[in-house]
Amino acid sequence: MMKPLVASLVASALTLSACADGGYGHHFGGGGGLAYDAYYDDAYGPYVDGYWGADDVFMYRHERNGEFARDEAHHFRHDTASGFHGVRTARAPAAPAAPRAAPSRPG
Repeated sequence: MMKPLVASLVASALTLSACADGGYGHHFGGGGGLAYDAYYDDAYGPYVDGYWGADDVFMYRHERNGEFARDEAHHFRHDTASGFHGVRTARAPAAPAAPRAAPSRPG
């Protein structure tokens, strides 16, 4: 009874691990042939991660914990072009929580 259960759990874990994502634009496993999320011409130097903003402007950064900058010069694209190479993107960071109203005082 336990052997089939253990075998099933191991198979499930191996299957899920093939789809692992590093969370910073680097995808592991899953094989090739996946479409890129963006294309970049290296104009800003090394690329660590980035995401497409709500206004469709690409937000990128060079350092893992650095601040995001807007690509106003369009060095990131949705489609391929000469001089551009594919890059993986990350999820947009969560929006900061709205400040809570101060509790009212009885009065």
